[in-house]
Amino acid sequence: MNYFDIFVSILGSTIRLAIPLIFTALAGLFSERAGVFDIGLEGKMLAAAFAAACFAYVSGNAWIGLVGGIGVSIAFSMIHGFASITNRGNQIVSGVALNFVAAGLTVVLAQAWFNQGGRTPGLSGDARFLPIILPGADFMREVPIVGPLYANVISGNNILTYLAFAAVPLSWWVLYRTRFGLRLRAVGENPAAVDTAGISVAWLRYRALIVTGFLGGFAGAYLSIAQSAAFINNMSAGKGYMALAALIFAKWKPVPVMFACLLFGFLDALANFMQGKSMPLVGEVPVQIFQVMPYVLTCILLAGFIGIAHPPKAGGVPYVKER
Repeated sequence: MNYFDIFVSILGSTIRLAIPLIFTALAGLFSERAGVFDIGLEGKMLAAAFAAACFAYVSGNAWIGLVGGIGVSIAFSMIHGFASITNRGNQIVSGVALNFVAAGLTVVLAQAWFNQGGRTPGLSGDARFLPIILPGADFMREVPIVGPLYANVISGNNILTYLAFAAVPLSWWVLYRTRFGLRLRAVGENPAAVDTAGISVAWLRYRALIVTGFLGGFAGAYLSIAQSAAFINNMSAGKGYMALAALIFAKWKPVPVMFACLLFGFLDALANFMQGKSMPLVGEVPVQIFQVMPYVLTCILLAGFIGIAHPPKAGGVPYVKER
């Protein structure tokens, strides 16, 4: 395998590994822009992955699995909203609690329902989102440079992969070109001003959490019925936290979020490729060095070396209407 083939292989893996991060980071973008910190993204993704696998297995249809995953993810978002918006509870505590609930409940239910050691039965056929071969992929494969990129990176992905990249400009348009997006950003910066204008702060934040749950459902479904063929115990493996890191790294902006997730996906793909490999003058490099790089980059950002990341001013603070 030559260096270009290696590059194409790593690039293809980068795309596949970045998709759940893109969906989850965009989900967090909407809630945090509305002033609701959502550290429970990990739990939403995990719960959605389990629900999607269950619905897809029972129905034999991946789209029904996706709808089931979205529904459960939105339900988790509403619980977070009830705790942190309606009851003005601590948003961090609520998010962490949902992560613990999802981590434990999915395993218990999987074991009780399927008795396969905390996982769901394998999926096949229409119960999964299978790769889509784009027109001309076989013909282009023999074309130098451009052909392998088209055939192995652009083509051969499932529908959720393309939807993830479509969600980025759509999120930008919603946030910056619609009345809902303007109000959403305003409520994250100055909820009192929004309330003075006669707009319900609580309802705006709930709508933001609905969008968060919707996108989180896509992330979970991708893990269990697109990238994999079943739900596995703790299959999110910290991707929700990594998406939060990407969100901070990108300064809460949709397009930079995509590039941050691709960077994190690239480091993850590189770590997988480097397992057991030796480098000249260095020898075998521990894969943990590559796996920790996203968090190191985030710490560098927070230290101010790449510019200070300012979260929404009202983020994490329950709004209390003045009398």
